[in-house]
Amino acid sequence: MRVADIVRTYARQRPDHPALRWPDGSRTWAELDSRSNRVAQALRASGVGPGDRVALLDRNGPEHFELTYAAAKLGAALTPVNFRLAAAEVRQVIADARPRVWVVGAEFSELAERVAAESDDPPEVVVVGPGYAQWVDPRPDDDPDEPPPADDVVLQMYTSGTTGVAKGVELTNANLEACLSLWDELLGLGDEDAICLAPLPLFHVGGHTWALAAHRFGSTAVVVRDPVPADLVELMATEGITHAGLVPALLQFMLAVPGVRERDWSALRAILYGASPITESVLSDAVKTFGCRFRQAYGLTETTATVVSLPPSDHDPDGANAHRLRACGLPVSGVTVRVVDPVTCEDVPDGEVGEFWIAGPNVMRGYFGRPELTAEVVVEGGWFRSGDVGFRDADGYLFLRDRTKDVIISGAENVYPTEVENVLAGHPGVAECAVIGVPSERWGETPKAIVVRAPDAPDVTPDELIEHCRSELARFKCPTSVEFVDELPRNPAGKILKKELRGPYWEGRERQVG
Repeated sequence: MRVADIVRTYARQRPDHPALRWPDGSRTWAELDSRSNRVAQALRASGVGPGDRVALLDRNGPEHFELTYAAAKLGAALTPVNFRLAAAEVRQVIADARPRVWVVGAEFSELAERVAAESDDPPEVVVVGPGYAQWVDPRPDDDPDEPPPADDVVLQMYTSGTTGVAKGVELTNANLEACLSLWDELLGLGDEDAICLAPLPLFHVGGHTWALAAHRFGSTAVVVRDPVPADLVELMATEGITHAGLVPALLQFMLAVPGVRERDWSALRAILYGASPITESVLSDAVKTFGCRFRQAYGLTETTATVVSLPPSDHDPDGANAHRLRACGLPVSGVTVRVVDPVTCEDVPDGEVGEFWIAGPNVMRGYFGRPELTAEVVVEGGWFRSGDVGFRDADGYLFLRDRTKDVIISGAENVYPTEVENVLAGHPGVAECAVIGVPSERWGETPKAIVVRAPDAPDVTPDELIEHCRSELARFKCPTSVEFVDELPRNPAGKILKKELRGPYWEGRERQVG
């Protein structure tokens, strides 16, 4: 089923069933189909056609779904933009994606207008609210029904990397179908009365695919604009939520809400979690508190989210297989994972640590306009080199240990040290620096800067460097602590030994990544 066919199918099969609910509104399947037709016609009138990109910068809301389906009906691709990014980072994404139309929330309109004005080929900016309504409402309710483009790309999501350059991950209809079609089997999203909570940011592949997975089976998605833990507890307990997609930080905060253990959770059937490290104590408490099935998901933007999952049967904290709570799980249907020596590119035996190589219909088409970077990670045979390292046990379960790419995952957000180091290096008080991930009870891990002061700046402070980073980077990327040292450890070739820097902070912890 192509993405555009999801809304078409259920508009025919269950037109009056709610497809979307949000705090101050709802849409049935028939209404969402009609609305996405009008949005598609508005996009077409603005010059959008097959193969074009449509950008969206806003918090979670119904417009995300309208634009997802509208772009797909035109053969175009939606490009969600992380609203937490700093202005320079947003500018970089828009310059790379080159969208014809950019829909933005009212709170981001000033930023968007400024970025568009600086662009060589500025997109048309449409602001959510009255302007968006005027742009959409007069359009005819006709499905444009354009065939998908030759490359089949329907979604383009941005990720940075060790180079600090934003890369557009091209995901196709086939990628999305491979991902979305899993979730009835894995969590029962095809239940006739399923109501799925979607509190995660829809600009992330995890949040986007979880919400669309509910739609793939005709279920209702309840969209949360701002995931406040106390509000989530109330919503889940009172609104009949049957399935929820959460990250460990949210689970931990929800467990701290007064009275959470006394609420009636009988309607709740399953919780999907992943994207960052989780402590066994938080997981054990969550399993006992909510009393439903739990399934962990592991994946990357480049693999259309989930490629490995830990089944509900392995979530018994007191059972014989309690050690599997430290695993990321087993490959999902259609996906193969190899554990490979990253130097020799040969498979390693069970129990030995290697890099996870992933193959299957979930693997991205490539990085938009960057064939050389694509070739570095998608190698012969279609294997995607994840950069995550771990091992497979004798029962086939995969356990993560570290990352070859140095990426830090803080509260489900990817932080690439090179980005942060480049900004720190621009401060006159920094001679050299390294950014590492250190454990955080709240966020799983958090960035820490190890800095050698410039000789003529002996008084530079941690607060000064953190504020410098905040002026140029999204807040979640900025160091939460700074340590000053006389020199950084290096190997004979001069490379900074980040493993040596991280070691003391992770000592005694088997699992260093989520």
